[in-house]
Amino acid sequence: MAAVSDRLPAFPWDKLEPYKATAAAHADGIVDLSVGTPVDPVPELIQRALVGAADSPGYPTVWGTPALRDAITGWLRGRLGASAAGHRNVLPVVGSKELVAWLPTQLGLGAGDKVAYPRLAYPTYEVGARLCGAEAVVYDDPTELDPAGVKLLWLNSPSNPTGKVLSKEELIRIVAWAREHGILLFSDECYLELGWEAEPVSVLHDEVCGGSYEGIVAVHSLSKRSNLAGYRAAFIAGDAAVLGELLEIRKHGGMMTAAPVQAAVVAALGDDAHVEEQRGRYAARREALRTALEAHGFRVEHSEASLYLWVTRDEPCWDTVAHLADLGILVAPGDFYGEAGANFVRVAFTATDERVEAAVKRLG
Repeated sequence: MAAVSDRLPAFPWDKLEPYKATAAAHADGIVDLSVGTPVDPVPELIQRALVGAADSPGYPTVWGTPALRDAITGWLRGRLGASAAGHRNVLPVVGSKELVAWLPTQLGLGAGDKVAYPRLAYPTYEVGARLCGAEAVVYDDPTELDPAGVKLLWLNSPSNPTGKVLSKEELIRIVAWAREHGILLFSDECYLELGWEAEPVSVLHDEVCGGSYEGIVAVHSLSKRSNLAGYRAAFIAGDAAVLGELLEIRKHGGMMTAAPVQAAVVAALGDDAHVEEQRGRYAARREALRTALEAHGFRVEHSEASLYLWVTRDEPCWDTVAHLADLGILVAPGDFYGEAGANFVRVAFTATDERVEAAVKRLG
């Protein structure tokens, strides 16, 4: 067991504990803007669907119910512009983090293979590479990578942590490059419905992929759009051959989305009203925090989408973390996401209106 855990980096969030203690000592309590975890209620129609399916004594299927596959493919066609999506192009997963961490292993990658991901990125891309013994490589522009040995290419648009969005033209170029070199492309699009100053586009959009999903897969989650982080509800969509292979592997591994959760996802994907309502909450919190941070001397970079503001005072990120902790505000240091984030912090706007208001007052 140690041989596997020894491959992994130290869990970064443990380093934040002393600063969390400082922030928690504030007279008015901590404002935790470090982790992008939803805090608003699960919409009622989703809760009703979950409860309605609670009497589920049998095993669920890994591929999901036909109703779930119908809901996912309908959403892909209507929301992402993926007009050719069918049942064989979709696969439910038990939360997107599980998929990201174990995908390279399930693809059979190992020593001598390379997994590429953005220079500033969600740490689990690197963890996935390390778990299977592959080499993790970072990029600024994936088309400038040496393609030799690259078996899996991760895109992340909108980006966690920066909120950067890849344009349709950039996606077309990257998809073409990956196909030219026979590299499997996975696009993490979990924040796609949270564009603020840009309109995120999926790699599955007809104009990006040419109506063919060969060599490309998109990753989607309901954690953020529908406040379902606690449900572990996500899915992947794209190349039927890749998903078919993963389906067989996941059947043997028993990687099944719970039946009540499957029913909840059907309800969530069939309703746009709750998504717009939640967007409205986040938009107001984002505007309030951005204004306060800029008035406090921060510069915001990118942040055109997602649930975060990527900000800097042009000082080491841990100095910024300490400064804000003294104000009772906890944020994530940029170096959690790569060395290129050493002078930045990530500020989540996934806090209640009351806590966001408290942070604004303290920054003022």
